[in-house]
Amino acid sequence: MFDNLTTRDSLLRNITDDTNKLASLSEVHASINIPEGAGFWKKLMAFTGPGLMVAVGYIDPGNWATDIEGGSRFGYTLLTVILVSNLFAMLLQHLALKLGIASGRDLAQACRDYYSKPVSVVLWILSEIAIAATDLAEVIGSAIALNLLFGLPLTVGIVFTSLDVLLVLYFQQKGFRIIESIVGALMGIILLSFIYEMIVSEPSLSGIAGGLLPKLEIVTNPGMLYIAIGILGATVMPHNLYLHSSIVQTRNFKRDEEGKKTAIKFATIDSTVSLGLAFFINASILILAAAAFHTNGHREVADITDAYHLLDPVLGVSMAGIFFALALLASGQSSTLTGTLAGQIVMEGFLNIRLKPWIRRLITRAIAIIPALIVTSLYGEKGMAELLVFSQVILSLQLSFAVVPLVLFTSNKKIMGNFANSRSMAILSWVITSIIIVLNGYLLFRTLF
Repeated sequence: MFDNLTTRDSLLRNITDDTNKLASLSEVHASINIPEGAGFWKKLMAFTGPGLMVAVGYIDPGNWATDIEGGSRFGYTLLTVILVSNLFAMLLQHLALKLGIASGRDLAQACRDYYSKPVSVVLWILSEIAIAATDLAEVIGSAIALNLLFGLPLTVGIVFTSLDVLLVLYFQQKGFRIIESIVGALMGIILLSFIYEMIVSEPSLSGIAGGLLPKLEIVTNPGMLYIAIGILGATVMPHNLYLHSSIVQTRNFKRDEEGKKTAIKFATIDSTVSLGLAFFINASILILAAAAFHTNGHREVADITDAYHLLDPVLGVSMAGIFFALALLASGQSSTLTGTLAGQIVMEGFLNIRLKPWIRRLITRAIAIIPALIVTSLYGEKGMAELLVFSQVILSLQLSFAVVPLVLFTSNKKIMGNFANSRSMAILSWVITSIIIVLNGYLLFRTLF
């Protein structure tokens, strides 16, 4: 499906870095200044932001269901899967930011430049499906959190989540740094909530250490392997690769060789540290489920609502459930902001169609709200939980179609110049890509048969 890049160089458009009309997210392109001659920490602060926006995609509500089920059924064993998934994510997000900085093109634009129109359209459709699945998880997660915190019926909560389009539009007008700050604040709420959960749940430190070591039974136990693949699919998000390759270009760094080298260095630090925080939160969800449920004999908990209701009585505290639901709401809302941007980047990049942000947002949210409303009306909470898991299966299946072009582009010297992947980096990237493709193939087989 993917054309040989070396035979498609004639399709590359002559685009200069300063042509903002065709730049990714042109309204905020190079809008955040990098201080000249500043020290390491001041420069790092200027580059900090895109990593956090990407990281929230790795802790969206879709991750919660797989982490809770993994922890309640198998204790700390699948912690190693979360660790490996995050290491995969760190490398893939490094490739994404490197593509954006070195080539001046986001992943969607690069696909349009180098692939034939039919291939680009297919990739666009697949990426839109992935974004819709992501948005579906955010809608469900936010609706469940509103129900748990305020008692809103799920159908009312689903409709209520459509109002966040107004919030997104308002803050987009205030500048990109404002959006990054809001996402950072929501990330802080989630982080503090799970620090509290770790304190009150008193997990086994030896169990955590043992869970971080890989075990053969993860592969040999079909039930464990199925959840492990679900964790992988829920952790590495395809839309984040498009998002990251674009938002790193909001920094006004020098577009020469040295400037790009510096930008890649600081953006990689930002991304890696932020994904480290995402790993802590994802691991905390699984650890909480292992300590609270698996250890106490509640090994069939696979539902966010059940987890919320069981936390306080099992742990013997009065606030564990509240902090859990608050973190879930913050997770859904922060992911909403980044999902909006990813949708805009994908449509503009693949099709060069620039819709008004409110139109784009309403379309994406409508695609998510309609199936959520139908399933909730017909099947209630149980249907919502199953729909949440199904959204993660869809994301997992879409991942390969974003990863393969990313590795191809970043390994191509005609696109990346001196920033092309080294031989060892290219080999490592293809190994990870192959693992993702094989595991997703297995997941598809298990889902269908």
